Amino acid sequence: MTVSVEDRERIAAAIRAAEARSAGEIVCVLARVSADASGLSTLAAAVAALALPWILVGATVLPVQRILVCQVALFAALLALFRLPAARIALLPRRARRAIAHRLAMEQFIIRGIARKKDRCGILIFVSLAEHYARVIADDGIAAKVPQKEWQGVVDALVAHMRDGRIADGFVAAIEQCGDKLAQHFPRTETTRDELPDRLYTI
Repeated sequence: MTVSVEDRERIAAAIRAAEARSAGEIVCVLARVSADASGLSTLAAAVAALALPWILVGATVLPVQRILVCQVALFAALLALFRLPAARIALLPRRARRAIAHRLAMEQFIIRGIARKKDRCGILIFVSLAEHYARVIADDGIAAKVPQKEWQGVVDALVAHMRDGRIADGFVAAIEQCGDKLAQHFPRTETTRDELPDRLYTI
């Protein structure tokens, strides 16, 4: 899935509108894939290729040369298949995929400077497409005032739009809901400054 220039601007405008009502910061990150399973996919292709000759020797009367050609062809075909992110991700258990995506979300929270806000009222809205993972991470200041279960409604709205392929709509809906919570608990003051870029990061 791609995000058009127009959709990026819609997301940026939604962030600006939400932040205009509060002292908080909202950062949006879209990851195409969180898990790098390239090593595992190579191993899986190698194991399958190594097992193939044993199967062919027992089940066919193919000459050795033909069996070796089949082995190389299978290895090459599996490597090509596992170049597709969805195929690589399928090798990982669901729990492992979610754990890896969560770790990347936490890394992005730090990398994007959200934790540097003085009042600790920054929010990360994170989506990883390949893992079908979405998360709202609130810094300590806002987390102390908004129970974690309230963020689930934001995630649900985000996921509902993502299922239909409407990435920008999902982010905009999530931004608006997060903006409401920030405005309620951290209203904007005369000294409020925007410290972080208003944009969608894609990784």
